[in-house]
Amino acid sequence: MNSLKLILSNPRYFAPAFVFASLNILLGTWVIYIPQVKARLQLDDGDLGVALFFYALGVMIMLPIIPLLTKKLGVGKATFYGLILFIAAFTMPLLAETYTVLCGALLITGAFSGGTDVAMNSLVSDLEKKDGVSFMSAAHGFFSLGGVIGAGIGGLIMHFFSMPVYHMIFMSSIVLIINLFLCRQYVNISGEHESSIKESLSVVKMSPLFGLAFIAFVIMGSEGAIEHWSKLYMLEVLDISSDQLAGYGFVIFSVAMTTGRFFGDGISDRFGSHRIISYGILLAAAGFGLILMVSYIVVIVGFGLVGLGLSVVIPELFRIAGQNNSVSASLAISFVSGLGFVGFLLGPVVLGYISDHANLHTSFIVLLGLTILAAISSMIISRKDKLVM
Repeated sequence: MNSLKLILSNPRYFAPAFVFASLNILLGTWVIYIPQVKARLQLDDGDLGVALFFYALGVMIMLPIIPLLTKKLGVGKATFYGLILFIAAFTMPLLAETYTVLCGALLITGAFSGGTDVAMNSLVSDLEKKDGVSFMSAAHGFFSLGGVIGAGIGGLIMHFFSMPVYHMIFMSSIVLIINLFLCRQYVNISGEHESSIKESLSVVKMSPLFGLAFIAFVIMGSEGAIEHWSKLYMLEVLDISSDQLAGYGFVIFSVAMTTGRFFGDGISDRFGSHRIISYGILLAAAGFGLILMVSYIVVIVGFGLVGLGLSVVIPELFRIAGQNNSVSASLAISFVSGLGFVGFLLGPVVLGYISDHANLHTSFIVLLGLTILAAISSMIISRKDKLVM
């Protein structure tokens, strides 16, 4: 909680944290309209999965490029420019009149999302190193808070807008105005510490990151699946008739993840990164077990446990990657998040494919199995203790 106090008491840390929130405010707004987009374009689960694949593909396209941009522009400018482009792009998917246009719009939006994601994580890593503070987990907490605002509050006010795109423009305008005011706190931060790190790559230099990247692959795949499929799971598997009630699975997931991340930095300092990663994944696995029980209250609790369990994993993976001494923070975070977004890229497609040939309930059984595998992997890595902490 000290990291949250740090963010709220100092504009130098609040400004980049709000960038995290900004991304997920818009993503959360998009999530509540996915069922409408699916119905309007007459898509099945497989079609929707492929469309979401293009969003993740856009993310992947940017991952090799963003370390070069952060080196040229600095992490501050790369973060700000990426965010502005992301804000401008996210009206396009809701305007798409054909399936092809939807896929193209999600590709472009995903590219700006991926670029901003790596840049903002590199920015926080740079500030942690320069200032001797820890707020990576709390910054990710703001990302989760953005999901609560976008999906939670958005679900309450969506009926005031005659078209989904008007809702997105409204939220985008608020996010843009706030960021224009805050950006002066970080826009000129260049990340000079990376200039002394040689960027020549080898398996030996990158090997400490492989285990982290695999866990990120599974966990980000699970997060992306919940973000994009949780509402449809409630509608189709639990047969919930209310759009608002169906959206609360993702809202509870986001609230739990936000809470966990606000406490994550202190827990990490006390117990260590590997331990909380392992225990967090095990808690998430228990949550997936409850989601499979197909009872509304039990499923809601399950989404909460998954959010709480996964809350600390990705921030800790990025923190460890950013603090390595072999390659620059932006390159290390790009590598770990790149493998993570491969999971994010495959997750929606695989879940859509499984749902087409079975159902969404079966898809979530697969997520449970993958989460258990990630927990086993994290414990093996912790025992070997070969990663930089």
